[in-house]
Amino acid sequence: MSRIGKQPIDIPSGVTVAIEGNTIKVEGPKGKLTQDFPKTIEVTEEDNQILIKIPEDYTKQQNIDHGLFRSLIANMVVGVTEGFTKTLQIEGTGYRAQKQAKNLVMNLGFSHQVTMPDPEGIETEVPNDRTIIVKGIDKQLVGSHAANIRKWRKPEPYKGKGIRYEGEYVRRKVGKTGK
Repeated sequence: MSRIGKQPIDIPSGVTVAIEGNTIKVEGPKGKLTQDFPKTIEVTEEDNQILIKIPEDYTKQQNIDHGLFRSLIANMVVGVTEGFTKTLQIEGTGYRAQKQAKNLVMNLGFSHQVTMPDPEGIETEVPNDRTIIVKGIDKQLVGSHAANIRKWRKPEPYKGKGIRYEGEYVRRKVGKTGK
C-alpha cells in the first residue's frame, strides 16, 4: 500500500465533504471543488476524516492511484480553506506588468504587449510592476496559469532577464570575452 495513501485527511471546521459514487465534492469558505476517482478506490468519510482504501490484492496501478488521489483530495481541502498562491518575479530592463480589468498586460521586450485574461477561478494581482501573484483554490490551475505566464519569457542564463518563480535560482553563464 502507498505510504501517502494510508494517511487520513483531516476535515477542518467549515468544510463539507460529499461522496457520491465516484465523485467527491469539497465545499469550504473559499469555494467548492469536485474530483472523480476510479472505481477501484474506496473513499469514505469517518469521524471528520477522509479515508482512501484499496483492495488487499492491489495491482501496481491501484497502488499508484492510492497515493495520487489522496494527494489530490488533500489539496482540495487545503484549497477551499486557505487557497494557493504562486509569485512570479520579472527581471530585465523595460520588462513590467500591470493589471487592466481582468487582464494581465506585460511588456516583455516584444514589439507588442502580451495580454493574458484570467481564467475562471484564478485571480492575478500585480502589487508592483515587477511582481505577479497568481491566486486560486485549485492547485493545478494556479500552477498551470503561472507556468503559462512564465512561458512568455523564461529566464535566460547570461543576464538573468525574464520571468521567474519567486526564489527560483537561475544558473548564470559567463559570456564571451574579447581579446
